Amino acid sequence: MPISKRLPDYLGRAAPTPPHRTALTVVILVLLAGLFLVCLALAEWRPFAGTSALSPTHTAVRIPSSATPADPAATLIPDTGWELLHPGLERRLINLFDGSGGRVEFLYILRLDPREYRLEVAYSPSSRSLATWQAGSGALVVVNAGYFRVENGTYLPDGLIVVDGKAIGEGYGDYAGMLAVTRRGAEIRWLAQKPYDPHEALLAAVQSFPLLVKPGGVLGFPDEDNRRARRTVVAQDRQGRILFILAPLGTFTLHQLSVTLTGSDLDLDVALNLDGGPSTGLLLAEPYEEIQPSPVLPAVILVR
Repeated sequence: MPISKRLPDYLGRAAPTPPHRTALTVVILVLLAGLFLVCLALAEWRPFAGTSALSPTHTAVRIPSSATPADPAATLIPDTGWELLHPGLERRLINLFDGSGGRVEFLYILRLDPREYRLEVAYSPSSRSLATWQAGSGALVVVNAGYFRVENGTYLPDGLIVVDGKAIGEGYGDYAGMLAVTRRGAEIRWLAQKPYDPHEALLAAVQSFPLLVKPGGVLGFPDEDNRRARRTVVAQDRQGRILFILAPLGTFTLHQLSVTLTGSDLDLDVALNLDGGPSTGLLLAEPYEEIQPSPVLPAVILVR
């Protein structure tokens, strides 16, 4: 948070400064400015520097005990590696720590082979919980989708979604991306490279923004906005597999997550930020694991 500092009153009534002291002051200020720029550069390459002072968002999470032991004295596993849950579906958890060894965030990742699973988008103007979405669809995985708004008690998608081949809402510009599902399978697109075509036979789609990794594994969000929140990401690696990546403790800024994903060993080709904050949520039906969103959700991505 910004800190307001009040200057001492006597500073406004100080006597004129001698010339030699003015020159010395200028030199000191230049040196301090240079040191400040160096610190900024170091922080750019260390996204988690100083996170011990953060207050992560509390969230209900039910994940494997191997990654989050019930015993507080037990040691957290930094990285579980890929664990096969079902044919074509793997899970990985990566715990992230600050300089004192305290966990500040974790990445919950599901990676699936789109040849083995079908992705769909579901929408309801009245909104539902993850459990309700899963019970009604029988989906193996349910993940929160894109942004939405509420008008006169009705939940409406911000940006375009396609449900059972029907387009709902208005599309974003070329700054955004889209999870697109056709009969050939699922892919993540950058709308600047492949704009939405209303004549394309899409089975399902979700538009959102920003791209955290642009096609080819390029850093997608280079500017720091210093806004930390829970995050949900849908991505595609260079082998064509689809990944759902959640950071539910609220530590990441968009830039930090962009840097982390681009430089990771996930071999990502492209990654799209979905709705986050209180909307971040995922339910895996078998084995049961859930990261609960705070609100109910009007639109979700289903994996069958």
